[in-house]
Amino acid sequence: MTPPGMPVNLQWADGTLHILDQRRLPAQEAYLVCRSAGDVAAAIASLAVRGAPAIGLAGAYGIALAAGECGQDTARLRFLAETLARTRPTAVNLQRGVDAALRAALQVPAGDMARAALEAAHALHLQDAAVCQAIAEAGADLIPAGSWVLTHCHTGALATGGVGTALGAIGAARSRGMLHGVYACETRPLWQGARLTAWECDRRGIPCRLLVDGAAGMLLASGRCRAVLVGADRIAANGDVANKVGTYPLAVLAARHAVPFIVLAPWSSVDPCLPDGSRIPVEERDPGEVTAPVAPANTIAFNPAFDVTPGSLVSAIVTETGIYRRPYALRREAPNEGVPVAP
Repeated sequence: MTPPGMPVNLQWADGTLHILDQRRLPAQEAYLVCRSAGDVAAAIASLAVRGAPAIGLAGAYGIALAAGECGQDTARLRFLAETLARTRPTAVNLQRGVDAALRAALQVPAGDMARAALEAAHALHLQDAAVCQAIAEAGADLIPAGSWVLTHCHTGALATGGVGTALGAIGAARSRGMLHGVYACETRPLWQGARLTAWECDRRGIPCRLLVDGAAGMLLASGRCRAVLVGADRIAANGDVANKVGTYPLAVLAARHAVPFIVLAPWSSVDPCLPDGSRIPVEERDPGEVTAPVAPANTIAFNPAFDVTPGSLVSAIVTETGIYRRPYALRREAPNEGVPVAP
């Protein structure tokens, strides 16, 4: 499931969940040992584990831990599940991972709940690895041969249960000899591009050039970048996309300079119950992430974790079920008119 050269980001061992602490990267590869659902919730909230698919998997493993804590108390298990699912509201994958493991736990005798939840979490982990591979191969087909591409935030193996989504496609294109390299926005305020994308590209042998977020316009205007590839935390039925804050201006710039803007995400990130992006809950985080360490102590900051890109600016959405193009009508079940990607 993990690409060569990359550490495992989520691993179940000895009745505990081991999470690679992404807050410490690239300086240190250290693991958190989660022994309770509360430990998992804290890891998700603090961004020790991040990336929509990865937090969905962490949520599922968290239910396995919760079931072990609860014994036969199904009411408490439901309460812990609700607490886990609310930890980060924007990525729909978290709710779905929690729901899948909880559903499995509640379908068996109380004494078997922990085992059933863990089996469900393991199954989701294997499934995500296959999903990532399908997305990577399909996405690579959309990358112009011999090009450099631009990405934002981090969408690689650390953020998923497999090779990644957008960065997975970039890696696949590189392995085919089609891609020269990737430009990575540093991704303020928490530097997921500078800390994680640049580090993972180095580990995976993908040439990477880092740029400050504000330099993206100049880069796209120069013609040196021939596509923008990003991930997604939630996609509405009309193709509106919630992703790491800073994605929306990249889409505007890409449209201005006629550069394809491609979103790569698992179908589990699609929320067909939302007709458009105006109803996607956008998490706001601690203003200190923006102000520290340079702003005056009394500075007030606006710190949304995500923004919403209109589907009208998205050239293509790549999932394991297909490649979809404007106008988007993403229904509850994967529609048939997409280009088949995986059986």
